[in-house]
Amino acid sequence: MTSIVRALARYWFIVPLLLVVVVLQFAVGMVTTDSIANNASLVGVNQVSPNLPNPETTSTSTATSTATLTPTPTRTLTPTDTPTGTYSPTPTSSPTPTPTPTATSTPTPQPTPTGSGYAVTVPILMYHYLSTPPSDADAIRLDLSVAPDQFESDLAYLRQAGYETISFKQLSFALSQGAALPPKPIIISFDDGYRDQYENAFPILRKYGYTATFFVFTQPIDFNAPEYLTWDMVIEMAQAGMEFGSHSYSHPDLRGKDVDFLVFEILASKEAIEERTGELVRFFAFPSGRYDDFLIHVLKTANFWSAVTTEWGAEQSYANRFEMPRVRVAGNDTVEDLANKLRQAEK
Repeated sequence: MTSIVRALARYWFIVPLLLVVVVLQFAVGMVTTDSIANNASLVGVNQVSPNLPNPETTSTSTATSTATLTPTPTRTLTPTDTPTGTYSPTPTSSPTPTPTPTATSTPTPQPTPTGSGYAVTVPILMYHYLSTPPSDADAIRLDLSVAPDQFESDLAYLRQAGYETISFKQLSFALSQGAALPPKPIIISFDDGYRDQYENAFPILRKYGYTATFFVFTQPIDFNAPEYLTWDMVIEMAQAGMEFGSHSYSHPDLRGKDVDFLVFEILASKEAIEERTGELVRFFAFPSGRYDDFLIHVLKTANFWSAVTTEWGAEQSYANRFEMPRVRVAGNDTVEDLANKLRQAEK
């Protein structure tokens, strides 16, 4: 007992502390009870009056100097938003593109022969230069050069005599299938593709309503040689109804050449003309009139329909369609000379 009294005397200050703790615990218990009651009453208010402000969004009161315990907010269930009739565009099917019809090329009619073919009399006039030759021209140049005024006189005579120009394409169908031709058909042809054929012959041909066939070798055209046609000239003439044929690429002697050499010389010219004019090239003029059987064979395999020579004559046939004769018009020929040559060729 004495020891207990001594201990109490020694630790007397503990007793007040314990009393304070007990008092504080009692006070906290009372506050908590009030908070729960208040929260319960608030929940009830929210359930009865939904338009009143939510206590969670109400601004808190200004703090006073006296510390007060903030009641712990009670979590309330937030109602799930009811979906409204928000417009969502209904996907529509994309229109199916209508396929563009693929252009189909119309097959070019072929001059398939009826039986053994046909024979007709059609003079093919052969011109080269259509200009006055220079003063120092040699004999060959003089013979190949027809002055523009002489050429106009020739055409005036042909018109007066009733001649109508046709194309080699027309002649091919006449020889293979007996297609009809004018009563007095004639073909006007030019070799080599000199520029004066555009500058002088082309306007006169149009003046008289005639067409012509121009056999060009294309190497000088590719290199813009000033004495030869340009591709623009070729295009203009073709659009005006003039016919173009191949005269090889570089105008060599094609006899005795291998197939590779011949194919290049033939197709390089053919395809270059076709690319510019948009017309298939089916007709060939032998450079300087020189040819052999192998060259003719290569021309046939390259889908040519005929070829012309420098041989004299006007009788054309399906059998000789790759060796067609022509009537050369010389530089010193007059209109009377031309008329005589035509009469002799047409006998």
